[in-house]
Amino acid sequence: MADPILIGGEWKAGRAGVVTSIYPADGTVSGEVEGASPEDVDLAVAAGARAAADPAWRDKPQHERATVLYRISDIIKERHEELAQLQRRDNGKPISETRALVASAAGTFRYFGAVCETAENELTPSRGPYLTMSTWEPCGVVAAITPWNSPIASDAQKLAPALAAGNAVVLKPATNTPLVALELGRICLEAGLPPGLISVLPGAGRTVGNALIQHPDVGMVSFTGGTSTGIAIAHMAADKMMPSVLELGGKSPTIVFDDADLDHAVNGVIFGIFSSAGQSCIAGSRLFVDRKIYDAFMDKLVAKTAALRVGDPAGEDTQIGPQISESHRESIEGYVARAREEGGTVLIGGERPTGGVYDQGFFYTPTIVGGLTNAATVCQEEIFGPVLCALPFDGEDDLIEQANESIYGLACGLWTRDYKRAWRVGRRVRAGTIWINTYKLFSISTPFAGHRMSGWGVEKGRLGMRNYMRQKSFYWGMNEGPIPWAD
Repeated sequence: MADPILIGGEWKAGRAGVVTSIYPADGTVSGEVEGASPEDVDLAVAAGARAAADPAWRDKPQHERATVLYRISDIIKERHEELAQLQRRDNGKPISETRALVASAAGTFRYFGAVCETAENELTPSRGPYLTMSTWEPCGVVAAITPWNSPIASDAQKLAPALAAGNAVVLKPATNTPLVALELGRICLEAGLPPGLISVLPGAGRTVGNALIQHPDVGMVSFTGGTSTGIAIAHMAADKMMPSVLELGGKSPTIVFDDADLDHAVNGVIFGIFSSAGQSCIAGSRLFVDRKIYDAFMDKLVAKTAALRVGDPAGEDTQIGPQISESHRESIEGYVARAREEGGTVLIGGERPTGGVYDQGFFYTPTIVGGLTNAATVCQEEIFGPVLCALPFDGEDDLIEQANESIYGLACGLWTRDYKRAWRVGRRVRAGTIWINTYKLFSISTPFAGHRMSGWGVEKGRLGMRNYMRQKSFYWGMNEGPIPWAD
């Protein structure tokens, strides 16, 4: 029997059939939950609107609201291993990665608790016989739509600032990975969050997601996922004049100059593309190497890639787990086949591993493709898998032209000992995050945003909470006499 879902703070059966979580390492069922229907969306939004308007939460002093977020953080820490194992089952990430994601979620709630506690309104400079003030108020009900690749961390990055801002949240997790989101909803209730402020509605985006975004009482949407879906959401939000934050796809360049520490660069490039089995929006999937060191660097890179440990996500030393599903693996295989058709050479990988656990799960070997130009399909389209395209470059102008020849602009990695060059090139590359002599590191205190087709709006950072609020201005008349115009 499928488990109930969280609708308006109550555990109820959904009305849209069963949603199944499949363990990608062996194809077994990790759990079954009820799917939400548009009618369930109506119930969740109505409950959220009531709870958000209730003075018990709306008028709670900020420092008291913060204590609820601190308690959520504490419970996540207390249940760290249990949650990490649940996410491993939900999406097949290695246990070492899911532990880090759980720790990230706990830190996110604590950080936005502190942001909530210390957030200030402003007295703005007066320009007449009046006092001016700017305040911030919650949007009401927030739709939070999260991806399958890092559920608990992505859920926290939306839930924590939205709740800190005083909103109710209806969380729609990816269809593949409903389990961790539901458990996070349970933790929110245990921590003392007023029940109507949290709903978790698993189900298909085209039904649950669309009903949620188009609902007249939803005041803001925050989405992380594919660019095509993000564009559709942007259109729906625009029809309502509703604010949105969209964190979308990427085809991020990672750049190795001839003066780089090659050992550091090799490890950084490998981590940037092959961690999370390549299923990451900020994966460094386009590698540009100075032609003077291209051959030597590629020899090191291929040799080190060959030693990566692909295997059971439960293994403590596993570096790369399976892909999320059989259909996703087939999509990756299609891209590699296209690369060969366009004249590329597979330097390593490009196949399914066989034998033992590999025959049951959705595994794919880490793959490096050379011999293509930046115009090739695999250099332009997001694969969302462990496939790296390697290209040489000649000088900074050639590099910048190639790096920026993409519809995306999410991230970039630079490997060089020359800090002036790092600054110069980093300023010219069109991307929201630039890593220098490192890659794929994140801090909840540092803003994160995409440029161009990688999205709009800014997540994380002290001002991240403001995404989930509306600004209001006050004018306090200080003139001694009546307004003279009417005389």
